[in-house]
Amino acid sequence: MTVSDQTAFSLRRASGAALLGPGDLPPAAHFIDGAFGEDPAGGVADVVDPCSEQAFAKVAVGSAEDVDAAVAAAVAAKAAWRDVLPKERSAILHRIADRVAEHYDLLVRLESADTGKPFAVSRDDVDSTIDCFRFMAGALRATTTMAAGDYAQDHLSVILREPLGVVGVVTPWNYPLLMAAWKIAPILAAGNTLVIKPAEQTSLTTLKFAELTADLLPAGVLNVVTGKGSVVGARLAEHPDVDMIALTGSVGSGRIVARAAAETLKRVHLELGGKAPVVIFDDADLDAAAESLRTASFWNSGQECGAACRVLVHESVAQAFTDRLVAQVRGLAVGEPLAGDDIEIGPLFSREHYDRVLGYLARAADDGARVAVGGSALPGPGYFVAPTVLTDVPEGAECAREEIFGPVVTVETFAGDDEAIRRANDVPVGLAASVWTENARRSHWAAARIDAGTVWVNSHLIIANEAPWGGFKGSGYGRDLSIYALDDYSRTKHVMHNHTR
Repeated sequence: MTVSDQTAFSLRRASGAALLGPGDLPPAAHFIDGAFGEDPAGGVADVVDPCSEQAFAKVAVGSAEDVDAAVAAAVAAKAAWRDVLPKERSAILHRIADRVAEHYDLLVRLESADTGKPFAVSRDDVDSTIDCFRFMAGALRATTTMAAGDYAQDHLSVILREPLGVVGVVTPWNYPLLMAAWKIAPILAAGNTLVIKPAEQTSLTTLKFAELTADLLPAGVLNVVTGKGSVVGARLAEHPDVDMIALTGSVGSGRIVARAAAETLKRVHLELGGKAPVVIFDDADLDAAAESLRTASFWNSGQECGAACRVLVHESVAQAFTDRLVAQVRGLAVGEPLAGDDIEIGPLFSREHYDRVLGYLARAADDGARVAVGGSALPGPGYFVAPTVLTDVPEGAECAREEIFGPVVTVETFAGDDEAIRRANDVPVGLAASVWTENARRSHWAAARIDAGTVWVNSHLIIANEAPWGGFKGSGYGRDLSIYALDDYSRTKHVMHNHTR
């Protein structure tokens, strides 16, 4: 594999200023029953800055006993929270949104320190968190269901929608605050209590959220236990008093959680990985597609389950498109958050993930892929990988089938429309995809045949709180965002009244 374009990127370092100040960090403890505990029995673990590879904070290492205590608090709080009127729950969610907005700058800096995200990504995360709570605050007051009526002679059917009870939540490391909001907001809106386990490497903003909103929610409604998935997440999934387990994570994690949940027959909500195909037909606006993928492929350093990471382009325009995409990628600014507001690409979040992504790049050579730009790590401390475009990728190559979850885009070619759809669907996941064409009939035809939960036409990675997010196949089941999330976190009850006279 040729790596001649590594030097296209100049890694920009910060001047030495600190992202965080005294008092910015949350306590290194679990948040249970409305308060942070004292010295955690399981000890603490370091939080590592992915830009410098230096530890800068600590979080508690949770145990099964910590989970049991948090679940007990959620169980004790669920009856009172369930009975809070919708308009009152709505007001609380609006106050949560206000509180997040009041601490906007702190949460942006904390998220960037914890993950290495450029400020543009962290700001978008906090903006979207605020909007998520505001949407759910409104949606919970306007839920719909089947109309009450007589569907059997002299019997009135009434459909009630009830909370599930206690929901266990496991969130990923790529969007710590935002993915917490995607779960917390609809779970609370539907009248449930919860215990959330953030990723052990990136727990700071979830803990800070709990600290900032502690006075807005009754004790026990929201609980946070930090620690490893194999301990904390496993106990949540198997706990007999947890009514649902909701996970955003990898396909492998989803399988583990679903197996554990099966023992108690609890409901499972899974939002798992993706390998989003980008189908570019011969009549597409190539400039618009390349410009869109500059963001959609490399947002959050490609650590995004809906990223436009797998391009399928018609052979007649493949070179023209690739040239445009490479030109866009060469212009990406790579660096630390404090290096400037124009930084677009930060580091990968951990040493383990950094090594994993580099392993994919090394193996891509064995499949015959060619590096058009990028292709390797960037020098110096930190987990920085150059934004990469791989071309001449053969059908079935590992790099085009498995979720790399880094700043890597593969480019394949196709000859006909049917082939494009077949190959777009020829992966085990189906979270998102996009179709690029100026032909309206073709766009409808293609979108209907792509096996993904979200299909964009002439755009990619545009998300709205009003629209559902979730996938098919190995991408899991369950829907985040929109009124469909409220449906997921509630249950229906049929009450039938005999009114014979």
